[in-house]
Amino acid sequence: MKLYGVTGWKNAGKTGLMERLVTEITGRGFAVSTVKHAHHTFDVDHPGKDSHRHRVAGATEVLLASRNRFALMHELRDEDEPTLEFLLSKLAPVDLVLVEGYKRDRHPKVEAHRAETGNTLIAPGDPTIRAVASDTPMALDRPVFDLNDTVAIADFILSEVGL
Repeated sequence: MKLYGVTGWKNAGKTGLMERLVTEITGRGFAVSTVKHAHHTFDVDHPGKDSHRHRVAGATEVLLASRNRFALMHELRDEDEPTLEFLLSKLAPVDLVLVEGYKRDRHPKVEAHRAETGNTLIAPGDPTIRAVASDTPMALDRPVFDLNDTVAIADFILSEVGL
């Protein structure tokens, strides 16, 4: 599987870019999966539901399945946060995995950047960031795309990974 990331600071436009890239790249006939890093506690389950009750009772993993989808929840309890490499091993094979976040991992990435946030660019100090997608023009030592030019960003990523 090929791997490419979208990174950037909070409110930089990462999730919107990810969503548009998935639509664009799957529209070209490629199978795409995504991995999203969350820095905070999150839950995909709801109190009172059977699967939540199983987790609260102490189950390490709860697999919830229907004819439309399945979700595997794994409680880390006192375990370390899993690495990106470990998480990727859990995915079924696809053409491309797009990763949102994981800015410190060593895979190639596009940095999403919005001027209004006032955040500095990560790219100048990080060679794993191969391009920047921004809402403002800038001169860098790597390609800079308009944040909303999904086609050009998808072309770049697919070229980078050889698809």
